[in-house]
Amino acid sequence: MACFRTGAQLCRQFLFSGQSSIKLFAASLSHRWMSTGKYEYIIVEKKGEKNNVGFIQLNRPKALNALCAGLMSELEQAVKGFEADNDVGAIVLTGSERAFAAGADIKEMQTKEFSEVWRGNFLSEWDALSRCSKPVIAAVNGFALGGGCEVAMMCDIIYAGDKAQFGQPEITLGTIPGAGGTQRLCKAIGKSKAMEMVLTANRMSAEEAEKAGLVSKVVPAADLVSEAVKTAEKISSFSKIASGMCKEAVNAAYEMSLKEGLHFEKRLFHASFASNDRREGMTAFSEKRPPKFTDS
Repeated sequence: MACFRTGAQLCRQFLFSGQSSIKLFAASLSHRWMSTGKYEYIIVEKKGEKNNVGFIQLNRPKALNALCAGLMSELEQAVKGFEADNDVGAIVLTGSERAFAAGADIKEMQTKEFSEVWRGNFLSEWDALSRCSKPVIAAVNGFALGGGCEVAMMCDIIYAGDKAQFGQPEITLGTIPGAGGTQRLCKAIGKSKAMEMVLTANRMSAEEAEKAGLVSKVVPAADLVSEAVKTAEKISSFSKIASGMCKEAVNAAYEMSLKEGLHFEKRLFHASFASNDRREGMTAFSEKRPPKFTDS
């Protein structure tokens, strides 16, 4: 529906401005369609030399990419689409240079009542990123606050632009983080720092976030997306079976004791011997040539 509304708006624009060129109208509509596809709140495309990186950009600039229900629904659709795409080996999620996402859409939540959010298990639909079987890199520029910080933490790797800011300011609204802010943050940076952030609403700079272990790399803002895509391309060049196993094993470390985790890792390692990619990788190493993975 968003694309039809956009088309109507463009049509009125050209009619009332006196520009009768059909070609101009068609070109403008085509550009808008190619930029946003079937989505209203996000931009979805493929990147990389081999077109093997899924790219999702949050696109509500006037609202600093506030995470409304529509945006999160579209994000889930896009993630599922890339999961089903056999050519895509990794996904990059980003926002704008000003804001990755400044938080959940407060206006949308303001009138909700306890019974409504309880019965509907409000925010449960936000977990699509954390359920994704393919590696996801968050490229964070600007504000990543509240839900924005939580969405970034749902990703597997976080790269930050040098002006990025992370925070969980929910306490200033009389509530608490509801999409993993108290749980993932604690696991990422430890109890003391996490407690300070959620209790004071203090923000963490990109440099502080890297030092604390929340992000793995800080780069100049202008280079952030290209750096994230470069890493995603490298991941995509390997066996998708192996990368999926790696992701599953690392995530299991957060849920299991060391003994259980080591056992789980060993079983995944054993399982990799059933894949053609494991056989090809070791054969290529022995023959001193690049491997040709087939994701089988």
